[in-house]
Amino acid sequence: MFACSSHDEAITRVCGTPFGHLQPGSPIQPVWIFACIRRTHRIVNAGTDKVGLRDVGPGTFKTVPATSSKNAEAEGESAGPVTAATDRLLATTSTFDAEALTASSLCAGWTRAHVLAHLARNADALTNLLTWARTGTENFMYPSKEQRDADIETGASQPLDDLIDDLKRASDRFASAVTELPAAAWQQEVRMGPGGSGPTIPARRTLWARLQELEVHHVDLDAGYAPDDWPDMFVRRALAETIRGFGQRDDVPDVTLAIDGTTARIGNGGHVTVKGPPRQILAWLIGRSSGERLETTPAQPLPRLPQWK
Repeated sequence: MFACSSHDEAITRVCGTPFGHLQPGSPIQPVWIFACIRRTHRIVNAGTDKVGLRDVGPGTFKTVPATSSKNAEAEGESAGPVTAATDRLLATTSTFDAEALTASSLCAGWTRAHVLAHLARNADALTNLLTWARTGTENFMYPSKEQRDADIETGASQPLDDLIDDLKRASDRFASAVTELPAAAWQQEVRMGPGGSGPTIPARRTLWARLQELEVHHVDLDAGYAPDDWPDMFVRRALAETIRGFGQRDDVPDVTLAIDGTTARIGNGGHVTVKGPPRQILAWLIGRSSGERLETTPAQPLPRLPQWK
């Protein structure tokens, strides 16, 4: 679970809440994909379709890539992108020494060690949900928020090699849980959040939840991986869900987004248009950028966005 996003203080962030409610896509069976990729260590790259948008109403837009937008949801709920994102993350961590591990991350109050410890415990938390789906026995992500926070602190205190090994083992446990889940169980409903306090989702969406954690927190490490490195598929789906979610909130200012020559409106669109590439718009909306590469019309400071959930 995560959210590092205080727009009031540019890139000052507070970690610890969900990325948002995810929209279900077409059910797919990712088991054989994950097993094959994990065995061969083959990185499956996301597609390179151009991200395009067209205005379809308040708080919504449609993607218009070369292939159907359903493909983005299908990819996001398959194992290949998760495996590739995990491999990219581990490649970054392989460059760390003990000093780099204790450096501040982009999450206020967290070092890079805290981010990695969180990613390890999140893998275990999502494994719990897959176990719930497989067995039918309730198994929450975390017993409580307090226990979640304590486990992150404990994990962050580990020596470098132990922490990286912890992350690898937790990622492998999640991969094993994916391969062990029967086809019918991917539709089993489970509840997100500490103590089951979050939204109810079908088990298949744990894959998209994990991908979001990996992609966004990789940026939070502030170690060279940036929003410009996010795969196209991830940007398409995350941007669509972010705009849709903001459009359903009362605390988000009305604004029009101009992205790749097309528009998306939040609320009634307001009197300000924010223009920029898809990755930079997404990074700004979720608090991973101060928006320095974006333009406003008429020229003025960017609208002040609330903290992302």
